[in-house]
Amino acid sequence: MTPAEQLALWADKLRDISAMALLFTQDLYDQDHYRAVQTIAMEMLALACGQSFDQIEPLRGPIFSRPTPIASGDAAVIDDQGQILLIRRANNGQWAMPGGALEVGETPAEGVVREALEETGIHCRPVALVGVFDSRLCGGTASRFHLYQLLFLCEPLSHEPAAPPTHSVEVLDAAWFREDDLPEPLDPNHRTRIPEAFRVWHGDSRAFFDVNTI
Repeated sequence: MTPAEQLALWADKLRDISAMALLFTQDLYDQDHYRAVQTIAMEMLALACGQSFDQIEPLRGPIFSRPTPIASGDAAVIDDQGQILLIRRANNGQWAMPGGALEVGETPAEGVVREALEETGIHCRPVALVGVFDSRLCGGTASRFHLYQLLFLCEPLSHEPAAPPTHSVEVLDAAWFREDDLPEPLDPNHRTRIPEAFRVWHGDSRAFFDVNTI
């Protein structure tokens, strides 16, 4: 772990501690102190990422006020011919499975179906849980925040979009690829998880979970 990654991890732990405390404490004195801890965590993350505090400040509400790791989900949409649906992200030009942050009020499976539809316009149906992945342990690229990534194997209900994607601004392209002919550049985090999706598609029903820290 690099010094920057260690600093980001400490910042994320302080984020979680302060957010959890602010969620439960009723004492105004304690609230002020935990908000100060929250601000320190944001300053640490800015330093770790080489950004200014002003760039991190907009994350106070949606990220730093949330306790516990953030839950996200991805859809491994694989058809009967063994082709997987991938999107090319607008923010970095890399190919990845459709997915994103899960929303309050939906199940994880509902969330990945929604994300696939929003990003590709294609309806799909979840058929199996591929696994639960820790963002610190897959792909070799540390995320700024600790994520639990739930990956579901899904089957497409069509190969063509039923409607224009509603989040097309986030996606440069969407296409189908064979298991042995994946595109480049491929997101490092997804490079490690796509083989797990095909493992389940080939008939291994065991769900993946991280065990190397136990």
